[in-house]
Amino acid sequence: MLRLSKKADYALMAMKHLALRGDRGSSSAREIASQYDIPIELLAKVLQRLVRRGLLLSQQGTRGGYQLARTPTGISVADVIQAIDGPVTVMACSSQGERRCEQFSKCNVRDPLWKVRERILAALGECTIAELAAETPSLSAPNVRAAVLHTHT
Repeated sequence: MLRLSKKADYALMAMKHLALRGDRGSSSAREIASQYDIPIELLAKVLQRLVRRGLLLSQQGTRGGYQLARTPTGISVADVIQAIDGPVTVMACSSQGERRCEQFSKCNVRDPLWKVRERILAALGECTIAELAAETPSLSAPNVRAAVLHTHT
């Protein structure tokens, strides 16, 4: 089963929170953590990783905090997940490389599962933070697949 880590869940929650704030300024890690009952230390690390990946901007000081680095329509769910969890994988050889898999040369499901992985990435890439933040999200086929794939660990 494909699962997102808690860190990826928290990252998506924070990104949605910031998208909903819009132009009303930034939010602190403490504010976001408090609103969603997320451990502050963990959220701070997640937010810093999103800053390093260019998805968030951060400002120091009393009026500081975090804000989206791009518009919510310009950030996909895939961007966030890959920034936190790394590449999306569905089978061992897609994460370990072909030399570590003893069945690589005889595997009869590798190519079809790689195609499934590409479909998953496409669905996650089409779903944006803006869609997560929408009051009535559009549930087109790719977005339904993305929503179904998102399970908690």
